[in-house]
Amino acid sequence: MNPHTSSNIYRYLIFQEDYPQEVPVPDPAAADTVDLRSDTITQPTPEMRRAMAEAVVTDYARDPCPTTTRLEQLAAELTGHEAALFCTSGTMGNLVAFMTHLRPGEEVIAERDSHFLHFETGGCTAVAGAIPRTLSGRAGRMDLDELQATIRPGSTHNPRTALIVAENTHNLAGGTCLDPDYMRGLWQIARDRDVPVHLDGARVFNAAVALGVPAHILTVSCDSLMIDLSKGLCAPYGSLLCAGADFITRARLMRPRLGGGVRQIGHMAAAGIVALETMIDRLAEDHANARRLAEGIHHIRPDLLDLDLVQTNIINLDTRPLGLPAPRFAAKLTEAGVRCLPMHPHRIRFVTHHDVTPADIDRALDATAEVLRDLS
Repeated sequence: MNPHTSSNIYRYLIFQEDYPQEVPVPDPAAADTVDLRSDTITQPTPEMRRAMAEAVVTDYARDPCPTTTRLEQLAAELTGHEAALFCTSGTMGNLVAFMTHLRPGEEVIAERDSHFLHFETGGCTAVAGAIPRTLSGRAGRMDLDELQATIRPGSTHNPRTALIVAENTHNLAGGTCLDPDYMRGLWQIARDRDVPVHLDGARVFNAAVALGVPAHILTVSCDSLMIDLSKGLCAPYGSLLCAGADFITRARLMRPRLGGGVRQIGHMAAAGIVALETMIDRLAEDHANARRLAEGIHHIRPDLLDLDLVQTNIINLDTRPLGLPAPRFAAKLTEAGVRCLPMHPHRIRFVTHHDVTPADIDRALDATAEVLRDLS
């Protein structure tokens, strides 16, 4: 199999079919295994588990749920919006936003490596009927002058630009941040051209902590945004779509079309409340661990990564200087007890999170150094 052909790249990277059969998959619970594949693998905290067990719940599809209502109000307050809607996942939150903003055939402008384009199964087009138009970005940032020139009003020949999507932090760029100045520039262009902005803010609290600003500074002028509870915030479930009250009223009609009419959702909402109240500030620990890991690898092989792009809890490592495709190098690290994720034929990703300790970073550095020595 040629892993570089577009038809095979997904199976090559995600299912890693060409891994050597003799490489064992380590037990994730093993003391000497460090799992850095994603912050989605985090476990709920004991406080979350207690809150879930004790939560007041109703049949949310029939009756108001006080626990879910509290979660939605808290999310709206933190992001500077009037209202919020609890959704089952980040993908659902984004898709509900697209369905509410857009009509079939309208155009969405986004950075070419945006998460919703690569990892959400084409729902923006398949379900919402929108046409993505992509711009190349630098560290996840679209050039604002190019963005302004790309927006079009629509005609008998061209679709209308009906939405701009930004991502903060930007996953594939390596957890890079869109800062307040950039967001203000983006919002100004959108207002001038009368185009709404949706923010994929799955990790926007990581950006806020890294930049040292309240989250609402990065989100308040977005027409809608999605925040994810089940990544660095450690909740077991869910996202929140935040926007104006009228928008959320319309979005509530879209959610059941995607199977989002969950019943006793208050149990999960209770964990989300704990996440928003207790887990945001501690994201700085994940950032510090990522920085220490990145600096350690950079000290060993400075040609493998760009320290300027390690801004939050994600590290992208380029395997081309090693002469190895990413899955092969990931297999060697896995055998050494460090689990990571190939994201590109020559790029692997490490993600720090609540369940990774400073001692785990020491083990990951030791294992990585050993693998690199064996390759030299």
